[in-house]
Amino acid sequence: MGISVKLEKFEGPLDLLLHLIEKNKVSIYDIPIALITDQYMEYIAQVTGETLDVMSEFLVMAATLLDIKSRMLLPPEVTEEGEEVDPREELVQKLLEYKMYKYMSYELRDCMQEAEGHYYKEPDMPEEVEAWREPINVDELLGGVTLESLYTLFCDIMKRQENRVDPIRSKFGRLKREDINLGETMHFVGQYIFEKRNCSFFDLLHLRSGKQYKIVTFLTILELMKEGRVEVRQADAFADMDLSWTGGDSGEELDELALAYE
Repeated sequence: MGISVKLEKFEGPLDLLLHLIEKNKVSIYDIPIALITDQYMEYIAQVTGETLDVMSEFLVMAATLLDIKSRMLLPPEVTEEGEEVDPREELVQKLLEYKMYKYMSYELRDCMQEAEGHYYKEPDMPEEVEAWREPINVDELLGGVTLESLYTLFCDIMKRQENRVDPIRSKFGRLKREDINLGETMHFVGQYIFEKRNCSFFDLLHLRSGKQYKIVTFLTILELMKEGRVEVRQADAFADMDLSWTGGDSGEELDELALAYE
């Protein structure tokens, strides 16, 4: 026996199903699928004037209901654990989720309607009142403070300050930055070897002071060796090296090399 369904707009097939379940006063966990399917089909048969996109959603749900109805007539499916599979289980989960979101939307709607009745007034307190601060009572603030307690506090602060100082790093000297022009140094080293034709590596290192100069000097010799302009000989390991100029007779190539490192 069907029930009279007022033709009204539902937000989707789940909304219609939930309406039918509430109208029939049945449990959402134990849906009488045959009854609900018949009433659902009766409703969509009376719907007219809807677009194809809207009706397609209702028709898909109708096919789902018919599929569940046919599976309910067959022997129940059994899982590997021996439990019977309820064909309505997936539909019940979707209905529960939809119902939860639907009632949450009602709560949000009520909150919005309630908030519309609240009005707020901008603060208009005079600046003098906002700027007022309670006067400080010096006697009350310094009550109980003695010279001995101030001395103890001072010693405690000084001790904390001493503990913050690293006893080792604090004795280090100040590190000074060595400014060095890479291109100029490379030209200086190359020009020296070019003019001497043969020189000592140790003598070359002592022409200028500074760690960076020694590093750049070593790199310059490697670069000149790679370019085939300097030949290096060393008699023994860690011994002094003899540098010989094997490049051209013109110093213009040194200018080009220095320019490349400017």
